[in-house]
Order: sequence, then C-alpha cells, then structure tokens
Amino acid sequence: MDAAPASPRWKGLKSRLTTGLIVSAICIPPFYFGGYIWALLVAVFAGRLMFEWVRMTDPDAPHLAYGIAIAGLLVALAYASQHLIVGVILALLIVIVVGVIERMRRGGVFWTTIGLPYIIIPSAIIVLLRGNDVGFATQGFSQVLFVVLVVIAADVGAYFGGSTLGGPRLAPKLSPKKTWSGAISGLVFACIVALLTGFLMGLDPLLSLFLAVPIVILSVLGDLGESMVKRRIGIKDTGALLPGHGGLLDRLDSLLFAVVGAAVLFMLLGDGWPIA
Repeated sequence: MDAAPASPRWKGLKSRLTTGLIVSAICIPPFYFGGYIWALLVAVFAGRLMFEWVRMTDPDAPHLAYGIAIAGLLVALAYASQHLIVGVILALLIVIVVGVIERMRRGGVFWTTIGLPYIIIPSAIIVLLRGNDVGFATQGFSQVLFVVLVVIAADVGAYFGGSTLGGPRLAPKLSPKKTWSGAISGLVFACIVALLTGFLMGLDPLLSLFLAVPIVILSVLGDLGESMVKRRIGIKDTGALLPGHGGLLDRLDSLLFAVVGAAVLFMLLGDGWPIA
C-alpha cells in the first residue's frame, strides 16, 4: 500500500479554527432554543447545501431546478418542525418526482434522485431530533450535541493524527489525503470525547462507545461518499464559502450520514437516554 505524500503539518489550521468558531457562535443560540428557531437555522444551512449540490451535479441547471429542490426542502423542514413525519416523507417523494421530471430534459436524473434525499433526510432528522424543548437539559439538545461533538472529534482527531503520522492512504482513489493513521486517530479521539460527554450526560460508558463507534464510521463514509461524487464530477470543492474548508457541503458531509445513523440508534435505545 502506497504511503501518502508528505504535506505541511496542520496546513490551514488557523482558517479552520476561525471558521469553526464563527459557525459555532451562529449555531449555539438557535440550538439552545430549538423548535422553529432551530428549524429556521437548519433551513438556511440545508438550503445552502442543496444549492451547492445542484450547482455541482447540474452545471446547466436553470433557476427552476434550484427552486424545486429548495422548495421541497423547506416544505419537508416545515413538517419536521411540527413533528409530522408523514408530511416529511410525502414532501420528499413529491419533490423527487417533480425534480426528476424537470431534470429529464437535460439528463443526469441519477444525481437528482440521490441528491434530494441526501440533503433533505438528514436535515429533517436533525430538526426532529432537536425537538421543541428549550434548554441544555433536554433530550433533544443532549442527543444532537452528542452526535455533533463525536463527529467534530473524529474530524479533529483525523486531521491532527493524519497530519502528524502520515502513512498509508485510507482510500487513495477517492480521497488521496486521508490516511489510516488519521482514521484511527479520529476514532480514538471521538471515543474519548464520547466518554467524557456521556459522563457529563449520565450515559453508561459502554453505551457511549456503542453510540460513538458507528457514528464515527458513518461520518467517514459520508466524507468518502462526497469525495467520490466530487471525483466523479471532476471538482475539488463544492464551493469557497468557508475559508479553509471549501463549500458548506465539504464541511458537513460527515454529519449528513452520521445523523441518520444516530437517529436509528436512538430509536433502538428507546427510553434509555438519561436526560428527559
């Protein structure tokens, strides 16, 4: 297995930290209040994700294509904010049908078919998970916080571990910069953060690890999946919105997969979550 090429250690760290702090400052107040305020913030972020996806996969897309995709997203999130899951599903199915019909004239229906649920499903889930209860000591706040912290820890651990240790590539055909050392470092650091976070939330340590490991694996798969799409299309980044990160989709690709898997795990857990 070929070794990853040497690169300047911790390249772009300052811009990454600055961007991360700014985004965190924007997100924390709506995250605390939940409900419609949180749904509105998710709609803003998800709308940008949808815009980047359409622009990336359909360079000749007319305004109508963007409008259909974002309108379907907003309707689904409106239903999610009211916890109307059937409405979310119907909105998703309708926008896929309408989006595919519109795209058929140009070809590339596949990208529309997978792109709409790729953005809409995790966006709706993160609204549903957060719920309407206000405050830190609520189930929705603690569950979403656990997922976000684990995903961030996996990314930070992989960044520092991969930059420091280097070594064999994880998936050279998809993402040449990712290494096995980075993936393992990310998993280890995410598990440490999960244990600490779980301790503060009253989670059993084994439960914290049981939740963290699949969340990390899904976050890596989400990152690699987006890298595969970009390589297939022939672009490096989905945009330049976030200095040091690229587009918003480049930054949140890991979370999109992870939040879906986390929602399934929380459903299996049932009433086992300690904060209510």
